[in-house]
Amino acid sequence: MTEAHLVVSDLRKEYSTPGDPLVVIGGVSFELKRSDALAIMGPSGSGKSTLLYMLGTLETPTAGSLSVGFQDPFALDETDLASFRNEQVGFIFQEHHLLPQCTALENVLIPTMAPSSAQSPAESEQRALKLLDRVGLSGRMEHRPAELSGGERQRVAIARALVNKAPLILADEPTGNLDRQTAEAVADLLLELHGEENTILITVTHSLDLARRFPQRAELTDGKLVLAAN
Repeated sequence: MTEAHLVVSDLRKEYSTPGDPLVVIGGVSFELKRSDALAIMGPSGSGKSTLLYMLGTLETPTAGSLSVGFQDPFALDETDLASFRNEQVGFIFQEHHLLPQCTALENVLIPTMAPSSAQSPAESEQRALKLLDRVGLSGRMEHRPAELSGGERQRVAIARALVNKAPLILADEPTGNLDRQTAEAVADLLLELHGEENTILITVTHSLDLARRFPQRAELTDGKLVLAAN
């Protein structure tokens, strides 16, 4: 797949123990291109978040390789890796991880403040304003997280993940803390923006309802990733 933007080859993660190593990810391989969306399911403790964090370069694999945009991020030094992560990957977590002292707009702008940002401050602010409007929060951008509902906070987190135009969006249980109606609305928004922004979207989730909405699905069991038939 020459057009693949994300190439994962025999990715492994294990931890040393007094006995045999604890194998969490036992050799995962797959490829995705821009516009692809993949939902990964699996039982608790199966390593879903560990896999996601390796894809986002927050965890270093024990073995195997990862290429994003034909670049190996783990070959970079620490400074360049931080820049790569900021430019190439957008994260959405179950806990939104917004800064409580900052407004919604300020939280969205945080990734653009890195020295490596390709956008000027004016461009970044216009992008943030556009995204907040797109997620339905144009009237709430000066509110702090404590003044927003759970669904609104997650919408801010989605806008923050997209503000730097990262091609790879990684979501860890993005609807896990939301009631059913709010979860459905956030899922709608996440998939709509994925299509509009032409990203690669990968989410790990316990929610079968959320996973069913993705065009590609996989199950992580015993450290192996098995793609589901469509």
